Amino acid sequence: MLSPDASLVHLERWQALTPEQQRSFAPLCPDLVVELASPSDEGPRGGTALHQKMELYRRNGARLGWLLLPAEQAVEIWQAGEAPPQRLAAVTTLDAGELFPGLQIDLAEIWQA
Repeated sequence: MLSPDASLVHLERWQALTPEQQRSFAPLCPDLVVELASPSDEGPRGGTALHQKMELYRRNGARLGWLLLPAEQAVEIWQAGEAPPQRLAAVTTLDAGELFPGLQIDLAEIWQA
């Protein structure tokens, strides 16, 4: 069982759960997952573990994943399917596109931390 730092689930998927399922750890993989690398994740072991976690999300149905790498001021975009993640450097805004129209994340504060 994995738990991302942040996630979103489309409303119709959430509403399909029973009230009991909604009150506990929901038995589904979110549509969007966000992981924020911390200093303890630096180095080959930490990076490998985060990549494995992102791949597990994707294999279990996540349609979009954002791996935020503050130390590098970079983001890896994980899409559904088998394509390798797209790495973006010096990006200040993320947009969820058609998956969650209007959802944008400003990364300036994260990069400053």
